[in-house]
Amino acid sequence: MPIKIGMVSLGCSKNLVDSERMLYKLRQRGYELVTEPGLSDIAVVNTCGFIQSAKEEAIETILELVTLKNEGTIKKIIITGCLSERYRDEMAKEFPEADAVIGIGKNDDIVDVIDHVLADERVIEFGNKLDLSLTGSRIVSTLPFFAYLKIAEGCSNCCTYCAIPYIRGRFRSVPMEDVIAEAKWLAENGYTELIVIAQDSTRYGEDLYGKSVLPELLKELCRIEGIHWIRVLYCYPERITDELIDVIASEDKIVKYLDIPIQHCNDDILRKMNRKSSKEELTALIKKLREKIPEITIRTTLITGFPGETQEMFEELAEFVKEMRFERLGCFAYSQEEGTPAASFEPQLDEEVKAHRADIIMEQQQLISEEMNAQKLGGTFEAVVEGFDKWAECYFGRMACDAPDIDGKVFFTSDSKLEIGQYVRIKINDTLDYDLIGEVTEDESAK
Repeated sequence: MPIKIGMVSLGCSKNLVDSERMLYKLRQRGYELVTEPGLSDIAVVNTCGFIQSAKEEAIETILELVTLKNEGTIKKIIITGCLSERYRDEMAKEFPEADAVIGIGKNDDIVDVIDHVLADERVIEFGNKLDLSLTGSRIVSTLPFFAYLKIAEGCSNCCTYCAIPYIRGRFRSVPMEDVIAEAKWLAENGYTELIVIAQDSTRYGEDLYGKSVLPELLKELCRIEGIHWIRVLYCYPERITDELIDVIASEDKIVKYLDIPIQHCNDDILRKMNRKSSKEELTALIKKLREKIPEITIRTTLITGFPGETQEMFEELAEFVKEMRFERLGCFAYSQEEGTPAASFEPQLDEEVKAHRADIIMEQQQLISEEMNAQKLGGTFEAVVEGFDKWAECYFGRMACDAPDIDGKVFFTSDSKLEIGQYVRIKINDTLDYDLIGEVTEDESAK
């Protein structure tokens, strides 16, 4: 009977791709992969260690696995990912029940690690984080029609609040020929939506080609037969060029959606964050994007309670959100992360103040989202089918203006049976918080 391995992948989509590559190596070795860790002999948890809430989720997950091991349900636990890379020996000490604690530089050696663990040897190895492969075969674990396409690893932006450069290393682009080859493989295997990801997608190619070549990459991806939607996430505002805007505007396969993390609008706070844009530049960029791509959906993320943020600075941010009317927005209370420059900045704000300010921004955004959803009433939009809700007796999916996991859904009825991954036209006739409700007006796949 083959040994069963279950993978728990936490955190971002970039981490998920790492998990998928480890899964491929494990299946090639002959292990049986299971979706529930509780049904496995060996549980591998690929952790996130970005901010406090992510660390807490990872620790809770590990403790749940420890309980299963103590009960005899699972036999071995392996911890990898950002949390183990960040805290290394501390993780090994805090979780003696873990049979292996490895850094991201050892992910490629996951099969060897398991060999040692099965021989009852405890493995504590970290290696060079730059050894993490930028390419490799994978078992795609998302829905069978979309996949993440990671075009770079690490980050060199060094925002003062962020631990990613310390955890993942410097920014390293995947060679364009390798990206194209992986995208073609995904298309050949039925993945019609590619979601381009990196810590900073707009920096793609600088280290290899001396300049950002994201526009050229996107044009090459658009030439691949079988791809229907291409979505670009994590574009830093200072690197969104006119060339990139023109490519997004002119290529039909590229959905008119940009994730632009701006974090704040106050110039003093932006400088302390080591962000390169000013409020004036951010305002001008958003205006330009909406002029050149009228149907664009702009998603952003904000941080409230950064050290030194006064009430006046926060009110400026709140007013900025009202004026800009972002289609999608997430707001997070500042997390004081040890090892980052901002952790020593003064004054640090109370947790309650930081959280309260984030709540205010999100309450504002909910009203904006409701108004924008109301504007879609009566309109017809393309959507992709993600599944069927048997309790509500309707299908659900996403429109081009929604990214997986982070944005809303559209719930809809259809007179005929639909398949997961099918593209259909939906007429919107009602709203539900951040979601929409409608009906299929064209059952065949959209052209």
